[in-house]
Amino acid sequence: MGKHDSAHIVWDWNGTLFHDNEAIIGATNAASAELGLEPITLEQYRALYCVPVPRFYERLMGRLPTKAEWEVMDDIFHRYYAEHRALCGLTEGAAELLAGWRSAGHSQSLLSMYVHDELVPLVQGFGIEPHFIRVEGRVGPSGGSKAEHMVRHLGTLGDVEPGRTVVIGDAADDAVAAQAAGAKAVLYTGGSHGRASLEEAGVPVVDSLAEAVAEAERLVA
Repeated sequence: MGKHDSAHIVWDWNGTLFHDNEAIIGATNAASAELGLEPITLEQYRALYCVPVPRFYERLMGRLPTKAEWEVMDDIFHRYYAEHRALCGLTEGAAELLAGWRSAGHSQSLLSMYVHDELVPLVQGFGIEPHFIRVEGRVGPSGGSKAEHMVRHLGTLGDVEPGRTVVIGDAADDAVAAQAAGAKAVLYTGGSHGRASLEEAGVPVVDSLAEAVAEAERLVA
């Protein structure tokens, strides 16, 4: 796509481009049941979710899970999620927005904390991989912040300028990651966080991906 002098978007996957709320809640409840916890609703999840993820379970349990408990819960979560993600699809309008951003001559990439070897074929299966100059998932342990990954991700993109980059995600941690990398952020309410918790991040908060892209254009105008 040539030199990327114009705006760049780094997209989040789970809860942003990929509408997987039901699979996430089901997997969370399956993992929590291992410790005898009651199931939670999407609204409760959005009110409590945070990273590092063990801190989220601390909010549910009243204490941090032990290392052994975390490993078991993490395994259950990912096994359940892998079984149920097939029922999920792209967020409404996502494919068209990706195509439109690319057609406008801008660049975009995808950075997710979902495991890389499972993310890539999932993205390919939706036929949207050509819209991205890089698709990158997590390699290594789960549960941490996206910040260091975002710094490294933007560092691999060559001509992309962090100051003209907007991170679009559904979690407050996406804003933290953007700040760490010198980029801007727009947060979307359709995923893991409710509006109130997202607004605490101090960046624009929107209710649709179309609004997110429009806000990204404004931020780098």
